[in-house]
Amino acid sequence: MYTDKKEYSFSTCWNIKRHTTGEGMIEEILSLGFRQVELNYNVTDELLKTIEPMIERGQVGVSSVHNTFPHVADPDYGTDSVLLGFDDDPRRKRAIELLLRSAEYAHRYGAKAVVVHPGEVPFEYNIDEALKKIYHEQGKDSPAYQDLWQEMLEKRQAGSEHYLKRIQESLEEVCNLSEQRGYGVNFGIETRSRCYQMPTLQEAGSIIGQMKGAPLGLWYDIGHGMMMDRMGLYDNVREANALIDHVVGVHIHETVGLSDHWCPYIHSQDMTYFDSFLDIIDRSPVKVYELKAACTPEEIDESHKLITARIAERREKKKQASEV
Repeated sequence: MYTDKKEYSFSTCWNIKRHTTGEGMIEEILSLGFRQVELNYNVTDELLKTIEPMIERGQVGVSSVHNTFPHVADPDYGTDSVLLGFDDDPRRKRAIELLLRSAEYAHRYGAKAVVVHPGEVPFEYNIDEALKKIYHEQGKDSPAYQDLWQEMLEKRQAGSEHYLKRIQESLEEVCNLSEQRGYGVNFGIETRSRCYQMPTLQEAGSIIGQMKGAPLGLWYDIGHGMMMDRMGLYDNVREANALIDHVVGVHIHETVGLSDHWCPYIHSQDMTYFDSFLDIIDRSPVKVYELKAACTPEEIDESHKLITARIAERREKKKQASEV
């Protein structure tokens, strides 16, 4: 019997490839002690046929949905795309329509948030993949890595202002229409796992700051932040904690080297570093484990026990300090 996970949610990315029915997929997650799920972007209309009755019966809650939802096969509207930053107006409008469709589903299911991959600075090839290969083979300090990193950074910086403006315009339109339609959900712009993708934490802070009052905040993906920090894109711990008041949701997982979606503490065996993110998890309105299929139920449960126990300890210490 696994621990009751209470307010914590669990992404369907963990077991979606193992199931042919939505019901079987959700039942397996419920067996881990979770009461709610995040429906990720690979959930199809076919899977929803057996998930929706479970939601209607109250067997499972939905904390969040991950755009583009339900699944869209067109890579232009997949998770690694220019999406809300398209210069081509018909494609950008389509991206906006699909994000609003995700919000409509989130509203229908009683979810609090929609996870959004806003876009990227486009490159001719996957320079992130090339950088990670050099990182593994020669190291971050190697001349080959530093030269290619500088090339990536210069191009990223040259295009980021333009694409950030397009993304913000799209998000403003989405937020306005969502509020007009009464969807009542937050949009969380997610920290990404490729160095040319948007937003960085600084870029997220800039958009959120300029859209005060909108149902928009940061969806903080802890593992992705760790990865980008290791590659050299930003100071993850400092910048993420500085945005703690703007976090609308969090993806809980750990990066081992540059491999993400592992159980915190368990797979890295680093029993201190992940503590840097516990305050963010504690404060986050939506808390979702986003783990890879290789994580076992026992590892997931043990990781959850460590996280919740450490958060409880921190709360108690803060309470005692305030009483002194």
